[in-house]
Amino acid sequence: MSDFTDFIDLTYSIQNKALLANFLVGVTTEKERAELTRRVEIVKRLVAGEPQAKIASDLGVGVATVTRGSKELAHGRFAVLRGKA
Repeated sequence: MSDFTDFIDLTYSIQNKALLANFLVGVTTEKERAELTRRVEIVKRLVAGEPQAKIASDLGVGVATVTRGSKELAHGRFAVLRGKA
């Protein structure tokens, strides 16, 4: 049985952008891809210092969704989006 580490290892090993995109399209639904894109946008906007309520309103998500991103950011996640990777 695979676990998340296997998924990370596999995606990390795909060093061709087109192959990676093709793989990710194959293992996700359109809705899942939209959700992932929205979550990354939330974090980018948090890093830029935008207020949580504005982000939630602009993106049509609940404040709790933005707060979750903020909490993960506070835990040191998303270094790649902060330029610290």
